[in-house]
Amino acid sequence: MYQYVLRPVLFRLHRGDAEGAHERTLALLAMVARRRMLLHLMQRLYADHLPSLARTIFGVPFPNPVGLAAGMDKDGVALPAWAALGFGFVEVGTVTHHAQPGNPRPRLFRLIKDEAIINRMGFNNHGADALALRLKQLGTLSIPLGISIGKSKQTPLEHAIEDYVASFTALFPYASYVAVNVSSPNTPGLRSLQDRAQLDALLATLTHENRQLAAHEASQPRPILVKIAPDLSESALGEVLDVCATHAISGVIATNTTLSREGLSEQNAALRGETGGLSGRPLAAKALAVVRFIARETGGALPIIGVGGIACGEDALRMVEAGASLVQIYTGLVYQGPGLPRQIKQTLARRVR
Repeated sequence: MYQYVLRPVLFRLHRGDAEGAHERTLALLAMVARRRMLLHLMQRLYADHLPSLARTIFGVPFPNPVGLAAGMDKDGVALPAWAALGFGFVEVGTVTHHAQPGNPRPRLFRLIKDEAIINRMGFNNHGADALALRLKQLGTLSIPLGISIGKSKQTPLEHAIEDYVASFTALFPYASYVAVNVSSPNTPGLRSLQDRAQLDALLATLTHENRQLAAHEASQPRPILVKIAPDLSESALGEVLDVCATHAISGVIATNTTLSREGLSEQNAALRGETGGLSGRPLAAKALAVVRFIARETGGALPIIGVGGIACGEDALRMVEAGASLVQIYTGLVYQGPGLPRQIKQTLARRVR
């Protein structure tokens, strides 16, 4: 019903503008999130409970391993709705210390034949302090909450560490884990923070701040994860993993969007020239290869959240078999609809048996 009835209507909203449709959908979910009866109905339709899928990763208990990737609900306006859709965790952001509008529109493009998206959003968000206030007002969520943090565009690279620390400090009390995004292609210079020396300095400061905040609040340090690009060479990936090991980083998120246009069909030739990161089915093989490499290099000791090109239960199963402890979806949800988390969970549950 979603693919043949609802999706065509959704894709025509705002004269086919993908970001307009995204905003309309998010506003609808935010409305549902404020109404207990609608949340209960959504939960009955989508949130089947499969105890065999529960797991504890980097000290955090997850009711199931299927999460919502960062970017879908940057400012956390619809969090209870994602839980009602059956997600086992949700990641908000990427959020920056300074509120920012992001890049000029249009900046979000659907490649329908390939079930892919190109985006150059540029970390549009209301800022870390605004998100902290919203999370404080919301109270405890029923599923784990990851928070992805990035560098504000207005902050020079030489002051990137202070920028990340400001966001980390503001959001520490509300995060089940914090994802350090150094791999978005849409903020100038950001990917250079994956270089060994810069990443080492950033993670050293964040892990120190993590311990200080935990001691001050008499709580546990938050798991810190690093989100990496799919376009790194194996030698560069190895350096990232070495830095993560040095600072006892809790895990990695593999992967962010790609700058490659490999695998796109001719029907989408007109969109090949759009700048930004590509997500969806064409990213699947590249993301899977990165997950396999990390699992092999770390002997399976480093938890991996696998994301990229997951559009069905079998895609998620391949990620898990490659070494992912958890998976995330975004573009697949756009094309497959709200039943996708349930389908993935059912596929994974059959494997558990």
